[in-house]
Amino acid sequence: MPHDPGTWVKEFPVAVTVTSADGTIIEMNDRSLQAFEEDGGVALLGKSVFDCHPEPARAKTLELYDRETPNHYTIRKKGQKKIIHQIPWTRHGVFAGFVEISIPIPDELPHFDRD
Repeated sequence: MPHDPGTWVKEFPVAVTVTSADGTIIEMNDRSLQAFEEDGGVALLGKSVFDCHPEPARAKTLELYDRETPNHYTIRKKGQKKIIHQIPWTRHGVFAGFVEISIPIPDELPHFDRD
């Protein structure tokens, strides 16, 4: 399966992974390919995202697709703290899958109330 997002997102400095409504991985930018290199990298394109997760993460991922709602959390991987945003996307108003954005963040992050 060829891989070329062909837009600004290709070299965007955060991992962006896109899946279809059935959980098929359909796009990975350069940073996503790098982040998931040990798991198969470009070979993940066309694979099911559900097969990429052990329990209990697999059950949580299935639930996200069933509910079609956003999910946000932080992780630490290889010493780097990251915030993960899993956001549903639509095509013509119909659920089309999820976009996962993984952003490296510092351990301490300023917070500003703008109310």
